[in-house]
Amino acid sequence: MAKSRLNISLDQDLVDFAKIFAAENRTTVAEVITQYILSLKRRAQGETTSKILTHPAFHEAMEDVQAKLRQGNAEWCTFEEVFTD
Repeated sequence: MAKSRLNISLDQDLVDFAKIFAAENRTTVAEVITQYILSLKRRAQGETTSKILTHPAFHEAMEDVQAKLRQGNAEWCTFEEVFTD
């Protein structure tokens, strides 16, 4: 689908938060906003956004990561550390 430009005005503290959040999650502010609006659209249309957990090991790994993030025990790596030989 073709993309269109949307200009919005936000309080500076929200802009700062959005930029930091996007950087920490290795994404863009535009993608954060897109995913949020898409989630709102799906809820409004009665669609669910369920997790696909087809393999028990994947389910267990995802729960482990979520627990580490919630507890603040996650170890962050740079892109290069993860994807460089």
